[in-house]
Amino acid sequence: MLLSDLKVKQTAIIRNVKRHVDGDAVQTDLIASRLETLGFVPGTSVQVVTKGIFGGDPILIQVGFTRFALRKVEAAKIEVEMEGAPA
Repeated sequence: MLLSDLKVKQTAIIRNVKRHVDGDAVQTDLIASRLETLGFVPGTSVQVVTKGIFGGDPILIQVGFTRFALRKVEAAKIEVEMEGAPA
């Protein structure tokens, strides 16, 4: 499941950040690298706080005590697993 697919108030655990540009195993996605630098790393708990009124963009995400506003395309780079779901 992708972070962009979570509903408001849902909590999940980050499993993976898609670091490579689609179809190119060599070129690194700079946005994905920046997200990892900001704390979006595997094993971290994240929660969707709210979504924008028109089309759900941007998405307000909480990681620890920090909140980030991400566009859907940015949130779609992060694969998550619902808390309590089997690995």
